[in-house]
Amino acid sequence: MSLINLAIVLIVVGLLLWLVNNYIPMDGKIKNILNIVVVVLVVIWLLQVFGILGAIGGVQIGG
Repeated sequence: MSLINLAIVLIVVGLLLWLVNNYIPMDGKIKNILNIVVVVLVVIWLLQVFGILGAIGGVQIGG
């Protein structure tokens, strides 16, 4: 993935999160949880993109 694509994805995610935070009415606690979840997912995705974190698609939960 090129740096331009990476920047575009981060801008789009940030813009969507900003739109949700500003234009969708919800409780502040829910917004906080949503923001934390999105940031954690983006960090995990970035770690995978740069090869620091291996692919977690093969992880099986349960039997």
